[in-house]
Amino acid sequence: MRTACKQNREWQEMGYAPVRVAVNLSARQFLKKDFVQTVERILRETGMQPEYLELEVTESTMIDVQRATQTLYDLKKLGVHIAIDDFGTGYSSLSYLKDFPLDRLKIDRSFIRDLKKSPGNRAIVATIISMAKNLDLHVIAEGVETSDELDFLQEQMCEEVQGFFFSHPLTKEDMESYLKEKFSKPGIS
Repeated sequence: MRTACKQNREWQEMGYAPVRVAVNLSARQFLKKDFVQTVERILRETGMQPEYLELEVTESTMIDVQRATQTLYDLKKLGVHIAIDDFGTGYSSLSYLKDFPLDRLKIDRSFIRDLKKSPGNRAIVATIISMAKNLDLHVIAEGVETSDELDFLQEQMCEEVQGFFFSHPLTKEDMESYLKEKFSKPGIS
């Protein structure tokens, strides 16, 4: 998390328009008693504004509902964004979707795969997108690899997608080239 925040802040100082960086958390990290203080300290030390940090937690992380709820609310007070990663693969109750202060659901790639051939996957994805919209949550589909998958997601009004169809993971240098091309502020060379 520190490395991601530091790098994002460096890119901002280089003149690139701010972008939100997402960091996956393990259950062990998230459930540490001083986790919120750690996030606050990292933001302060790196100088990154909290609105440019998104923390991704999995459904299984929410097993201790009371503790998870308090931690999520404390993170939201800091201004950090919260996403549920790999949505649909866990065994937890859907009730947390209305009770937790979430910003995004990330649909697991196992549901995106074979959308063209699988009526079950299409039904699940369409339902997740509809449910999320009704709960005022943004949706990201993970693992988009084909134009057919993208077409279906666009038909369902999915707001964001990610996957190899767009890009493989980038090195720091390749990311800087991408930022320069797509998000530079006027006058930055």
